[in-house]
Amino acid sequence: MQTSNSSALPDEKSQAMPGDHLVPNAMAMTTNGITINAPREHVWPWIVQIGAGRAGWYSYDWIDNGGHASTKSILPEHQQLKPGDLVPAIPGTTDAFLAAVVEPPRHLVLTVPGGKGSNQVSYEFLLVPMDQDHTRLIVRGRISHGWPSAPNAGAASSTPRTFIEHVYSVLGRIPRPLTLGVAYVGHRLMESRMLHGIKRRSEEMSRCR
Repeated sequence: MQTSNSSALPDEKSQAMPGDHLVPNAMAMTTNGITINAPREHVWPWIVQIGAGRAGWYSYDWIDNGGHASTKSILPEHQQLKPGDLVPAIPGTTDAFLAAVVEPPRHLVLTVPGGKGSNQVSYEFLLVPMDQDHTRLIVRGRISHGWPSAPNAGAASSTPRTFIEHVYSVLGRIPRPLTLGVAYVGHRLMESRMLHGIKRRSEEMSRCR
């Protein structure tokens, strides 16, 4: 059984996901996954509380959580996410997701809204039971042809930019093919660490229970 690799299986990469329609005709898409030795009821609490200033992203906290360590516990105050709620991507919410689909304990989709009711980005978490004690977590990111847009709320703030805000600023100035390449590598590294962070926390909680 695959337990530590955070790469998607071939069929996972090709299969349709429930949230694909939120960014139709995507310019680019990534799909990754990891097997977690815990039932999905023990995985969902870690996923629903993600976000900068919330539980963190379980990744490189100096990049996406203002240097604050991602939590190692379940936070009751962040367990009731609903569609339309803000999920900060980085501290200060100059870049933020909105919860688009929340279906515990199975499915979460975050989006970055664009103009005229469209979405620039969708980020999907799907929990698929393998058996009573094992869950497959599949994550998919889709980006539209309008990504990346200019910085939004907070761009004129007098507070110093974070590292990731500087990165976004640079990405907006370089040729599109290079932007996609840099974004893919960075996203893959961050996401792999996040998936392993979720796996480790979920399995520890499952053992304790």
